[in-house]
Amino acid sequence: MVKIRLRRTGARHKPMYRIVVTDSKAPREGAFIEIIGNYNPLNDPETININEDKALAWLEKGAQPTETTYRLLAKTGVMAKFNAAHPTRKFKQAVQKTTQKVKKKSKSATEVKAS
Repeated sequence: MVKIRLRRTGARHKPMYRIVVTDSKAPREGAFIEIIGNYNPLNDPETININEDKALAWLEKGAQPTETTYRLLAKTGVMAKFNAAHPTRKFKQAVQKTTQKVKKKSKSATEVKAS
């Protein structure tokens, strides 16, 4: 299975990530198929650069984004374009984990308000 995920670069305590397309069995720092962008979480606000054409092409080929890359693709608007073109295709793992976190946050917020 082909995945879109993060590959760590940068010095110790100064992480930067490349957004890469890779085989799911390859290690995090191992071989990859193509670089489609980069992500720097240390900048304020965080820097996200994604080649939309490459990302959309790999999503159409069936590449599965991880939870974090799904969030980054959604922030840059790539997932909105993909969902508009393919409304029936879903990414179960990434979408379920993301929605579960949102539900947990909303539950804890309502519990605090009720107290």
